[in-house]
Amino acid sequence: MLVSPAMGGTVRIKYRGRELGDEEIDFIRELIANHPTLSRWALSRKLCEAWGWVQENGALRDMMCRSLMLELHRGGHITLPLPRLTPRNHLANRRKPKPVPIDRTALRTSLDRLRPLEFRLVRRTEQEPLFNSLIEEHHYLGYTQPVGAHLKYLVLSWEDRPVACLSFSSAPLHLGPRDRFIGWTAEGRRKNLHLIAYNPRYLILPWVEVPHLASHILGRIVRRLPRDWERVYGHRILFLETFVDPSRYRGTCYRAANWIDLGKTTGRGKDAPTKRPRVPIKDVLGYPLTRRFRELLGQG
Repeated sequence: MLVSPAMGGTVRIKYRGRELGDEEIDFIRELIANHPTLSRWALSRKLCEAWGWVQENGALRDMMCRSLMLELHRGGHITLPLPRLTPRNHLANRRKPKPVPIDRTALRTSLDRLRPLEFRLVRRTEQEPLFNSLIEEHHYLGYTQPVGAHLKYLVLSWEDRPVACLSFSSAPLHLGPRDRFIGWTAEGRRKNLHLIAYNPRYLILPWVEVPHLASHILGRIVRRLPRDWERVYGHRILFLETFVDPSRYRGTCYRAANWIDLGKTTGRGKDAPTKRPRVPIKDVLGYPLTRRFRELLGQG
């Protein structure tokens, strides 16, 4: 949150691209005064409804609104009611996924004999624990619970055997190679970042040996993913991105599926306190889902 004094003793506050002045702050004070029995959570939802703060799928942006109100409270601009409870951090206390028994016999065949393949969206289904378990057990990064928008897929052979897992989630805010490739402004990135999806996990199960399977799956998922994302979140996505650790993999399947080399990360990681590399430097790959991606993503 950026607070700047203005002429006439007023205060202008910028929070995630929205600018607030005395009128907006007075509105929040009046909202709190008119609803003295409401909790902080309920007040944030009231404010979202009053200001029309909603996501593309119609859900209220109450988490963002709650953060704004908390910042205003800490800055002495408003006075919130005392918190009624301290919610448990379920992500911090989440248990590691347990192994799920499945057929692990070697599957060595050709892609033609493996077909048809089924791409099954498993988030919030009874098969989501299987996805989580396979990623935890067989992906070198293990399983971490995605935050924000995300979709999880199991890829199954005609025998209903899992052969691969892959997921997509919200894109990181700052990514130099991607931002330079798109050429958007800071304002365009702020408004349109939700139109990019990040591929944090991709796993061909270790007992599956099928030539060209990995690139075939990538070629098919880029046609299906935009429709699924729109159905779940109310808008399509225009661009995909992922990281490849060159010390472990060459990213051959991505390049064979026409993903584009965008550059390399700095190795500083998220919210790095210094400019020195502290995590592995990775290749950044991207995949435009429309020829007009620069025009559409750059709109401020």
